[in-house]
Amino acid sequence: MSLVTELVCVRCGRPAAPAGPWTCPDCGPDEGILDVRYDLARARRTLTRESLAARPAAHWRYRELLPLEDAYVPAGGAPLPVGAGLSQIGWTPVIDAPRLAAALGVARLRLKDEGRNASGSFKDRASSVGVAHAAQLGRGEIACASTGNAASSLACCAAAAGMPCNIFVPRQIPEAKLAQLLAYGARVFRVGGTYADAYQLCSRAAARFGWYNRNCAINPYLVEGKKTAGCEIAEQCADDPPDWVAVSVGDGCTVAGVHKGLRQMAEAGWIGWSARMLGVQAAGVAPVAEAWGKAAAGAALGTLTGRELTPGGDTYADSINCPAPRNWRKAVLAVRESNGAFVTVRDEEIRGAVRLAGRLAGVFAEPAAAAAVAGVAAAVRDRVISDTAHVLAIVTGSGLKDVAGAMRAVGGPHDVRPDPGEIERIVLANTR
Repeated sequence: MSLVTELVCVRCGRPAAPAGPWTCPDCGPDEGILDVRYDLARARRTLTRESLAARPAAHWRYRELLPLEDAYVPAGGAPLPVGAGLSQIGWTPVIDAPRLAAALGVARLRLKDEGRNASGSFKDRASSVGVAHAAQLGRGEIACASTGNAASSLACCAAAAGMPCNIFVPRQIPEAKLAQLLAYGARVFRVGGTYADAYQLCSRAAARFGWYNRNCAINPYLVEGKKTAGCEIAEQCADDPPDWVAVSVGDGCTVAGVHKGLRQMAEAGWIGWSARMLGVQAAGVAPVAEAWGKAAAGAALGTLTGRELTPGGDTYADSINCPAPRNWRKAVLAVRESNGAFVTVRDEEIRGAVRLAGRLAGVFAEPAAAAAVAGVAAAVRDRVISDTAHVLAIVTGSGLKDVAGAMRAVGGPHDVRPDPGEIERIVLANTR
């Protein structure tokens, strides 16, 4: 049984029934983003340490906090009309990285490696919930627009479910992500325009053909999948909590979701602590950080709109290259509620973090994921985070998702002839 009680507009606070529209009728589709609410008193009865210890190590273990009926949750025990591959998502490892911590200037750093998910990114959490929710609603096909990770995760999850999938991507999508889409059998529309153009085209096509719209910009249920990372952090760090959780930010729903998972685990009585959220944006595309700054300067979030944020800009970290975020208000509210902060990092800092995470922690991060690592160093430099802090950074995607971007960060090999003398020359040169 789903424990969802209502949807609430994050701008005006108006409640709506779960079966109603996905955006607030009063605030409109651009500003009226909804938040899913639950009967946490009921969730608390069964979401215990004892019950979780007996559940499969996947994100479905938090079924009380998911917007699904039992028959659509793989861990629920009932037949699921989707493939078994959806059960292999979540419960990603938390890795201590002492050498990386020292390089970034904090007392302790842990990395949650979301590259271990089925398609190689954090987005599998949201896409799997979207596919299950589509099946629950009786939708035969599903669609989304994406710069890459959301698309490849949806294609993966839809393939596991045997559900036809329609993907709209901008022309500059990294080749590795495009290959994933095609390998999973998605119908891919590569749009000759921006991400915003792809998003609008996807929304119109979904409405025209009755496809389930997986886009987090308007679909409030996808954030519920993302929040399972916060639930896992609560469980994995239950007796050893971090002071800060660092998350790279594009549209804004990831940092909002992670905070929501942590908060709901506290409200359900699972943990007695909270962590401060550090939202990290690329300096070239930082509208959510800009909104944070406006709110800190006294602007009321109820009156501030996305149209007042600076459009345009660019970053090589494609997965957070989101100049027109829809979930910026959710992100700002989450970071504010956690007593956290936003920082921005330059592309060269992101490239440096790709190298550092690989060489000092053994974690290969795509550029957007490495932004969270770069953000920790920036926050220490700007005295947002103390050098005595314990930080957990979420690495949202594998470096294999954007090999070209990784190569721009790590440099090339030594090209040599089959001559031992050349090896000696290079080795000696590097030891001087």
